[in-house]
Amino acid sequence: MARKVGIIGMGHVGSTVAHGLMVQGAFDDYVLIDIDERKLQADSIDFQDSAMNTLYHANIVLNDYEALADADVVISALGKIALQDNPDADRFAELPFTAAQVPQVAKELVRVGFDGVLLVISNPVDVVTSLYQHYTGLPKERVIGTGTLLDTARMKRAVGQHFQVNPRSVYGYNLGEHGNSQFTAWSQVRIKGQAIADLVPASFLEALATESIQGGHRVFYGKKYTNYGIASAAIRLALAVVSDSHEELPVSVYYQPHDTYLSYPAIVGRKGIIEQVQLNLTEEEEEKLAASANYIKTKFAESLKENRRDQ
Repeated sequence: MARKVGIIGMGHVGSTVAHGLMVQGAFDDYVLIDIDERKLQADSIDFQDSAMNTLYHANIVLNDYEALADADVVISALGKIALQDNPDADRFAELPFTAAQVPQVAKELVRVGFDGVLLVISNPVDVVTSLYQHYTGLPKERVIGTGTLLDTARMKRAVGQHFQVNPRSVYGYNLGEHGNSQFTAWSQVRIKGQAIADLVPASFLEALATESIQGGHRVFYGKKYTNYGIASAAIRLALAVVSDSHEELPVSVYYQPHDTYLSYPAIVGRKGIIEQVQLNLTEEEEEKLAASANYIKTKFAESLKENRRDQ
């Protein structure tokens, strides 16, 4: 049975995700959607030329929502990256644009009867994921955001570099919003079989946490966009779904205790979220999670209100 993925928004991130999936042979059919048809056609030709020197064939369909009806996965990568160029490095600067786009895309997905897993990259990802679930009516476990999967990778890079170990040997999570209210749950971070909190002072942990949050800012201000890190996170999440891997990932999921989408580890498989992991956080970490959740909920409510006003 052919595996099919749709990617909506073929900017820096969407096109990088598409190419990354194609060279791995992750899917057979690719439905690529973007309002810039000239760029989309150029990408399609480029992908076909690339395929001549890779191992896998990819069937490509352009700007056809009907073709998404039987897609296993649809990835939302729409956005307006220029809005990220703001003094506070605030991902919510993109919200007015993305919040206005979501109802239109959701309407098309509902119209064609899409019932696969919807993966969201678009920023601010926790609020946008919430909006997609609201407007599509898809089960919460089948609407997932990349969340802090990338931020966790940045934390692991910082910790790994300090301890001179491969970042893959660092275990733990960044939680909450994929944005400025996120935090590293140091109570969960392990390295060399030990709790990192037992190895270095708290002040140093804060420096590492800052690095994980600001790593993306340095990338963005260096080239005015980010793509490889977030695309790799999205690809990993898509592969976890299509391969039914039951992998534990810190992604943006509906978290019942705070009644909102936020990043928290969960088991991911073909049906989306298979199981919510339960962490034993410290009291301070629980307070940070609650504060991040409240911020996301406030922005979600404001977006709904604004969309109703514009209708």
